Amino acid sequence: MHGRGYGSTGFGPAFTPPIVQKLLIANIAVFLAQVMTGHAFDGFVALAPMDLWARGALWQPVTYMWMHGGLGHLLMNMFVLWMFGSQLAMTWGPRRFLRYYLICGVGAGLIIATVPFLLVGLHIAPSYILGIPTVGASGAIYGVLLAYSLTWPDRTIMLIFPPVAFRAIWLIPLLFFMSVLFPGSGNISHVGHLGGVVVGWLYLRSQGDTDGKLLSLDQLKYKLRRWRMRRKLRAVQYEEWEARRREHDRRYH
Repeated sequence: MHGRGYGSTGFGPAFTPPIVQKLLIANIAVFLAQVMTGHAFDGFVALAPMDLWARGALWQPVTYMWMHGGLGHLLMNMFVLWMFGSQLAMTWGPRRFLRYYLICGVGAGLIIATVPFLLVGLHIAPSYILGIPTVGASGAIYGVLLAYSLTWPDRTIMLIFPPVAFRAIWLIPLLFFMSVLFPGSGNISHVGHLGGVVVGWLYLRSQGDTDGKLLSLDQLKYKLRRWRMRRKLRAVQYEEWEARRREHDRRYH
C-alpha cells in the first residue's frame, strides 16, 4: 500500500499506463515461452559473466532482464513494476520511462557480469562463479524504486508484512536491510539490485533529478548532531523525572 498523494491512501495506482502494460505483457510472454520450451534456451539468453566477457555473448545484458527463474520471481517483479512504475510512467511519459527502465536493466547486467571477474581476480571468490547465470528484471525494478523514492520522497508507504509505515525516501535502504536480515534461498542477485540502484542514480543525477534529494555528508553530520542533542535532552528529562519521583516517594513513605 502506498499513498497516491498528500491526504489520500490507496492500494496500487489508479491507472496503469500503456507502457507499463506492455512491459508486463512482454515479461509474462517471455516467461510462458520459457515454460513451453522447457527452459531450453535459458542458457543462451541468461547472463553469465564468462559468456559475456570471454565468449562475446553481447546480447545477454539485454536478454537476461526479460527472463525469470520461477513464477514467484516473475510475480514479485511485475507487482513492483505495476505498483511503483505506473505513477512514474504517468509523470515522466512513456519514452523517458522506457529509456530509464532499459538503462537500469542493461547497466545492472553489465555490473553483474563484471563484479565476479573482479572478485575472482582478487582471489575473494572461486572461479566457478564466472559461469553462474543470472535472470530477472530486478535491476530495472530497483532503478524504478529508486526513481519513485526520489520523485516522491515524503510519500508514506505501508508494507503488508511486516506492517510498517515509512517515507518513500527510505524504501531502498529498507529493502537492502531486509535482504540482509532475511536472505531467503541465497539465489538473490544482490549485485544486480545494487547495480540497478547505482545505474539509476547516475542516470538521474546526470538529468539533475537527484539535486537536494540525497543525503550529503554535511546533512549526515547535521542529522547526527541533532540525534546526539535529542539523546542528551532525553537523558536530562529522564533524570528530572527520576528526581521528582524520588521526592514524591520521600513525601509519602
